Amino acid sequence: MECYSVLDCSVDVENFNSQGASGKRVNHKRACIQLGRDQHNDLVFRLNNTPYTLKDFKVLDKFKQEGKATVIFQKPRVNIMISNAPPNALVAFLKLVRVKSKIQPTFATDRAKLHNTGSKVFEEISPLTVQDVKKYKDVACLKSPHTPHQGAAAKGGKLKMTDITPVRSKKRSLEASASESSSGKPCKRLNMSGRPQVLVKLGKSPLQKASSSMKEMLKAGHEDNKTLNLLGKLTTEQTTVFDAIKKGLNVFFTGSAGTGKSYLLKKIIGTLSPDSTVASASTGVAASQIGGVTLHSFAGIGNGEGSLERCIQLASRPSVSRNWKRCEILIIDEISMVDAEFFDKLEEVARHVRKNDRPFGGIQLVLCGDFLQLPPVTKKDKEKKFCFQSKQWSLCINVSFELTQVKRQNDQDFIKILQYVRLGRCPDEVLDTLVQTKHNQIESNNIVATRLCTHRESVEEINISKMKEIKGQNIVFYAKDSHPEYTEAMEKSLQTPRKLVLKVGAQVMLTKNLDLSKGLVNGARGVVVKFTADSSEGLPEVQFVSGARCVIKQEKFLFKTQVTTATRFQIPLKLAWAISIHKSQGLTLDCCEVSLSRVFEHGQAYVALSRAKSLEGLRVLDVTKSCIKANRTVLQFYIKLRRDLRIQGLAGVENEVQYR
Repeated sequence: MECYSVLDCSVDVENFNSQGASGKRVNHKRACIQLGRDQHNDLVFRLNNTPYTLKDFKVLDKFKQEGKATVIFQKPRVNIMISNAPPNALVAFLKLVRVKSKIQPTFATDRAKLHNTGSKVFEEISPLTVQDVKKYKDVACLKSPHTPHQGAAAKGGKLKMTDITPVRSKKRSLEASASESSSGKPCKRLNMSGRPQVLVKLGKSPLQKASSSMKEMLKAGHEDNKTLNLLGKLTTEQTTVFDAIKKGLNVFFTGSAGTGKSYLLKKIIGTLSPDSTVASASTGVAASQIGGVTLHSFAGIGNGEGSLERCIQLASRPSVSRNWKRCEILIIDEISMVDAEFFDKLEEVARHVRKNDRPFGGIQLVLCGDFLQLPPVTKKDKEKKFCFQSKQWSLCINVSFELTQVKRQNDQDFIKILQYVRLGRCPDEVLDTLVQTKHNQIESNNIVATRLCTHRESVEEINISKMKEIKGQNIVFYAKDSHPEYTEAMEKSLQTPRKLVLKVGAQVMLTKNLDLSKGLVNGARGVVVKFTADSSEGLPEVQFVSGARCVIKQEKFLFKTQVTTATRFQIPLKLAWAISIHKSQGLTLDCCEVSLSRVFEHGQAYVALSRAKSLEGLRVLDVTKSCIKANRTVLQFYIKLRRDLRIQGLAGVENEVQYR
């Protein structure tokens, strides 16, 4: 059972004297923080066996997603500065501290402590339950002077003193309460621990009513006692991959589009120590989606086209070699776009710089990607060789996995079509179905479908021409970049442009997750309906396909390098009449149309078609059987991979469409 009460991290402890002056500062490079209770039943924050009672404290967690936070204690005056904590574990730990300290503080008096002369005890805190969260919300509600009472809130009113019956020293009978009831109905006082006592009106047959709802009450009680999973849910397949990585194995995991590869990768990154983990990807767009750096930026060897000696020389520079030596876990997303020669050079550079003869210099590898999607980008006169064809692949990878459960689409017929396309097969029924989508009417609320284009030039041409067709004034939003020297690099990697030009009627796409419950996710489609008048900037108000309509404010985007983390503040939107297939990788689109007549790469048609949530939200303008193609070498790799997984007992759910 996960409790999240233990946190492994680095800690700086800063002590202050009675005058508030900073005193001795102690660094714990490897520290263990535990949350529990002492012999007095007080809630205790224990750092390497040194206890701090969680009373009169404050938590600063602005940088918790980077594995950093500060806990400030008033008595004694101490600052505990946490760093290098796994981000997801830190978020869960702080939530546990916040909830438990509010609902179960239990501070013993000085007299009670004097009488309790027993030995020191530390007991780990109980897991967080649904009931704990409900209590936490109730406490927060009651502490707020402007929070309506439940009954008053239902009517839209505010809390009045008459809504709550004050606690009295003597109990009154049901009949006495009934005689004072304005409605004439009997009232009974419920004594709820930690809350003001509230009068609850009973109906004519309370026992009958209670009996009829007993099953619901028992079910609710069971749900209240259920332990919360603060780190998110993983499927059985994803859990198997996760466990292998936690054991220190070098892992490659793959799967078709929409099987949760990126979701799992983010969960993995969130449970690893930031100082010793490098999250990277083969492209800037993919790197920004997982909050990492490009593989080329980390490696420090340019595009890797120089000789091995030159690459080693570049990687041996102090600023680059420091990163290589510090790295214990290297994560590479979109591994399908890394060619074999570059992978081999990386492996030899790692061994040389780290002075370690183990594969990849002893670094644990976590590789993710689908080789049946976009291949490596190479020069026209150079043969394409995939990463799995490299000399060092079999030596570096201990175990491989394939995710098979598709999460993006729910329509099994559409999933089957996509599986055929992924494998480069196009039976007549698949072709007929795709041709029929040409007549789909997928526009709604003045939101038109996004066209996925094979070439970047076509994207720019379509978006510019469509903007010119709209009458009205251009509203320009300029990004605020913290490091101007990285502006050009951010322009290539981040989905949000430095200069954003909008008009009323502009078709736009959200470039950041804002509210999952409202469908405001990265890739959500919408249209600008107006600009606010109550702001000097005139913020855009957008109507989305999901039905949500909201004003979009500036958001912060991170761009990580090996030197620093640059930030860009910009409206999280971009024009969406058209986007390139390469830039669409990893997105889920509400409505899109695809032109496949100019497809030039294996897997390109599959990437485009698999962006759609459903057949109803897809329109294919032109398609022939020649557009659907897969690389034969890659297919042979997956046939062997599937056979090996069956032998090892690691094969997932068998798809209806088999490799052959």
